[in-house]
Amino acid sequence: MMKTVIDKADSRGHSLYSWLNSYHTFSFDEYYNPKRMNFGALRVLNDDTVAPGAGFGKHPHKNIEIVSIPLYGYLRHGDSEDNDCTITVGDIQTMSAGTGIYHSEMNGSSEQEVKFLQIWIIPDAQNLKPSYKDYDIRPLLEKNKLNLIISPDGETPASLHQQTWFYMGEIEENRLLKHTFHGTDFGVYIFVIEGEIRIDDTVLFTRDGIGITDIDMIEIETLQHSRLLLMEVPI
Repeated sequence: MMKTVIDKADSRGHSLYSWLNSYHTFSFDEYYNPKRMNFGALRVLNDDTVAPGAGFGKHPHKNIEIVSIPLYGYLRHGDSEDNDCTITVGDIQTMSAGTGIYHSEMNGSSEQEVKFLQIWIIPDAQNLKPSYKDYDIRPLLEKNKLNLIISPDGETPASLHQQTWFYMGEIEENRLLKHTFHGTDFGVYIFVIEGEIRIDDTVLFTRDGIGITDIDMIEIETLQHSRLLLMEVPI
């Protein structure tokens, strides 16, 4: 029987500062909910809006895989490995903190906000060499499909130190999509970037999330034009 964990948009943790408006699906920073620590290897899903010219100054991480996905504006990355790059919608970046890395994530514009998702994945090995890469995923994105953008087996340029698959899709209204799991030890977490979908008898709206386990295939029906992020991770 399919098991689900539903995270409604208005039930997320919230951090609000003069320069940052951040929503947390899972426990993060000052938001702590023992029932929302992670979904398998998916540890953090933050929905961040950063004011012009502001951002997260250099700070350390260790033994975590970090994915950043811009939704609007320009995100500038810098780190202690001498990487310095600005990405925008249609790009993603991956970073393996490994034995330890300092990084900053700043708004690359002095005039407009930047909105982005920051996602942490628990790695399958500890104390790896730190690394950073960014990718143009535009050639991978077809309308009305769940497009694979991160994979562990070389099927996409982007990968993480974990058996995990990320899919993104912009789907028109009244479409039916299917996703087959990679095995019984995996679960799928779907985040509705915008739109309205139905899975089984559950309707999800913009910024809602749902974690699904104990099944080998799901069907997603779009009730409105929708943008989706699907992450399949070990449970």
